[in-house]
Amino acid sequence: MTAFTIADVLVGLSLIAAIWFGWRYCWQPPSIAKSIIKTASVAGLAIAGVALAAPPLLIAALALGAMGDFFLSRSGDRAFLAGLSAFALAHLAYIALLLQVGASVSADLPSLIVVTLGGVMAVLLFRTTGKLRWPVVGYVAIIAAMGLLAVGLPAGYAFALLAALLFMLSDTVLGFEYFILPRQSRLRVATPFVIWVTYWVAQALFLVALAPYSLP
Repeated sequence: MTAFTIADVLVGLSLIAAIWFGWRYCWQPPSIAKSIIKTASVAGLAIAGVALAAPPLLIAALALGAMGDFFLSRSGDRAFLAGLSAFALAHLAYIALLLQVGASVSADLPSLIVVTLGGVMAVLLFRTTGKLRWPVVGYVAIIAAMGLLAVGLPAGYAFALLAALLFMLSDTVLGFEYFILPRQSRLRVATPFVIWVTYWVAQALFLVALAPYSLP
């Protein structure tokens, strides 16, 4: 089998795991099965990146995402902070990779929208996250920086831009679900599915967009 065929199989298995998780587990309380399926859904993408000889930063970002998935599928503040830290490192890896492919910050309307949305979300979460406020606000700043660079990507990286925007959407909905929405809100019926679909598609799009890239 060629590297691309192996990668195709790995991505296919990751997609199956992602669909299985979304259908069966994303709305369920923590369990070992939930943690395994959720982690496998993105770990498979990281391994596919290895098979494709993708940039190390991309592989690291996906692997850190899988690690974050495991911790966020567990319960308690310690697990949440561990997951938040893993995803913060993943976004820093994505930021470094976006810079390598030519992303830049511009004073234009898309950049202003990203900064505004990030600032609004930071203020809302600062007021509602209690003792977790500083780690959460720090994370918001990191993902906003990734989004800011993504809207400044050169032509040819539309999938990477879409991936960053979907990631921001997923994390925004996650923040609302964790800290803002009332427990009895009807929106909670839909939020786990929105979070999971936008998140997994974002990771897959990053792989599609950035795996072919390598430094000269």
